[in-house]
Amino acid sequence: SVLGFDGARLRVGPESAGANPGPAAYRRGGPLTVTDCNVMLGKIQPDHFPRVFGPRADEPLDRDGVAAKFAALADAIHAATGRRDTPEALAEGFLEIAIGSMANAIKKISVQRGHDVSRYVLTTFGGAGGQHACGVADALGMTQVFAHPLAGVLSAYGMGLADQTAMRERAIEAVLSDETLPALNAALDRLADDAVGALLEQGVPPERIATERRVHLRYQGTDSALDVPAGSVAAMQHAFEAAYRQRYAFLMPGTPLVVELASVEAIGRSDAPVEIAPLAPRDAGAAPRAHSAVRFYSGGQWHDAALYVRDTL
Repeated sequence: SVLGFDGARLRVGPESAGANPGPAAYRRGGPLTVTDCNVMLGKIQPDHFPRVFGPRADEPLDRDGVAAKFAALADAIHAATGRRDTPEALAEGFLEIAIGSMANAIKKISVQRGHDVSRYVLTTFGGAGGQHACGVADALGMTQVFAHPLAGVLSAYGMGLADQTAMRERAIEAVLSDETLPALNAALDRLADDAVGALLEQGVPPERIATERRVHLRYQGTDSALDVPAGSVAAMQHAFEAAYRQRYAFLMPGTPLVVELASVEAIGRSDAPVEIAPLAPRDAGAAPRAHSAVRFYSGGQWHDAALYVRDTL
């Protein structure tokens, strides 16, 4: 995400520098980005990255160029507002904004749905995941972070192992009852046949295909539907009430339930082997050895820290 100053406040995104020109540190004329914040603050160590940057893809990350751009931006902000920040403090301010946005995105799919994230472990993935995981965890009150050995390429690895799926949906708009259940089941059967057929056309063997049937229910007179597994009327009503109580903390006894939508997902299970190169064994009683000592900026000051190579942990 590109960093900016609009004359009054700092902004992070929504524009992205992409891979080309990429962040300023890539030496291709790109703008300051969140990646550059981490370079500026020592959370990305150029000495531990390959020399694949610059016009000829043979140079290291450009920390000096990043520092010069942050210094110029700090001067521009001082001229506009009278506030003087060091380049490091400015980079940390941008990073706090970015981390706040990441934490808010997680809240929308967890806290706002009734989940207490402090009881969970934060899983980090992607090339930048490890750079921000601790900050995001702190913002969410989480105390544990899991970094998979293949975290940097986990999306690509997961795509290689992923199941194939086909989803089919149909609007129903009928009150849930024993009288309407046969028609609902018939609609689900047709959706299942269509979804399974789509996977068969892609060459998925029938013995590896399973289906999941779900029904989207809402109280009559409302527009907030929740999906539950298809089943008997009593089972679907019970599942809906449990989900509704968790989401909204109350129920509406006596109000009919309406089937808004029926959906079927056909899943073609992957037969790709899940293989990860074993990590080098380490004596369980021995502390990991630091590769080197580095400095990084956090909390308004520089700190000395040990740098560890992931494969030796």
